[in-house]
Amino acid sequence: MLLTPLQVGAATLSNRMLMAPLTRARSDLAHLPNDLMAEYYAQRASAGLIITECTMIAPGTSAFVTEPGIYSAEQVDGWKKVTAAVHAKGGKIFMQIWHAGRAAHPLINDGAATVAPSAIAIKGDIQTPSGKVAHAVPHALTSAEIATLVQAFASAATHAIAAGFDGVEVHGANGYLIDQFLRDSANQRTDNYGGSLENRARFLFEVLTAVSAAIGSDRVGLRLSPLNSFNDMKDSDPLALTEFLATRLNDFKLAYLHLMRADFFQVQTGDVVPVARAHYQGVLIGNMGYSAEEAEAAIRDKKLDAVAFGTAFLANPDLPARVKAGAALNSPDQSTFYSPGAAGYTDYPSLEAVTA
Repeated sequence: MLLTPLQVGAATLSNRMLMAPLTRARSDLAHLPNDLMAEYYAQRASAGLIITECTMIAPGTSAFVTEPGIYSAEQVDGWKKVTAAVHAKGGKIFMQIWHAGRAAHPLINDGAATVAPSAIAIKGDIQTPSGKVAHAVPHALTSAEIATLVQAFASAATHAIAAGFDGVEVHGANGYLIDQFLRDSANQRTDNYGGSLENRARFLFEVLTAVSAAIGSDRVGLRLSPLNSFNDMKDSDPLALTEFLATRLNDFKLAYLHLMRADFFQVQTGDVVPVARAHYQGVLIGNMGYSAEEAEAAIRDKKLDAVAFGTAFLANPDLPARVKAGAALNSPDQSTFYSPGAAGYTDYPSLEAVTA
């Protein structure tokens, strides 16, 4: 089942092994994509679908210093090299469009204010060019500022399509801006964007509406992580949040829903996959810690339609071929996950190279 085709919106995928978005920080201080990134993604074109690393929708919103952006003509031109390289190898690629919200910091963004639904800082430190510092207390967005950000997401999607992407994935997970609105530990607003599930989801739904209007809903995916406590996140009822979102998302006719099933740190537990499967009528993609065997079983049993693999694709550019052959996998080198250069990025050997 893993290696059978799948239709996701407007895109026909050759298999159901997707490459999950992975922050690699190989861009530059101007957040420009480059030739090394084109090589990296092209190496992994045998994925049914590549979903890029988180990509900034606007300047002044960096959380990783050297992640890429999609708000300037130069960035669009840089991404054209990436999409052309992937398509030349027969691959499909979506861009993950993203706003860091309170996970950004003024020291990374030339003094630009950090923003969020509420003026609540992430606990702990963030790495900046000046060293580790405490996370900034964010500015609570006004309704007018929220409307501007909705349009920034739509503009980013338009730019992504202009750069040759097959679609976009809206990043609604892992404690970044949209997720900050969704979960009540970070959203303590008392206006139309806070309180009830409907209100907390309002920003997400406005973004999906605007992005779908810009490029077509069949080119739009969404990633959610109702349980993940990364970036100091928590929700009082993640299963209820999952059910509410899964049900309401049917109205948008998206290409897919990409669900992170667990919490990196085990602060919150639960099983959100069957909740999403019961209520969401579209293509459901699972993510977080799946082996090929577990993924195969989940698809066979109709619990999921596809599975996104993260570090397995990072270390194995030809992961589908390795799974098909029952071959051993390369082990990822965590020390190079975010370091500059080709080491631990484009130098993992393919199965063909190993067996030659």
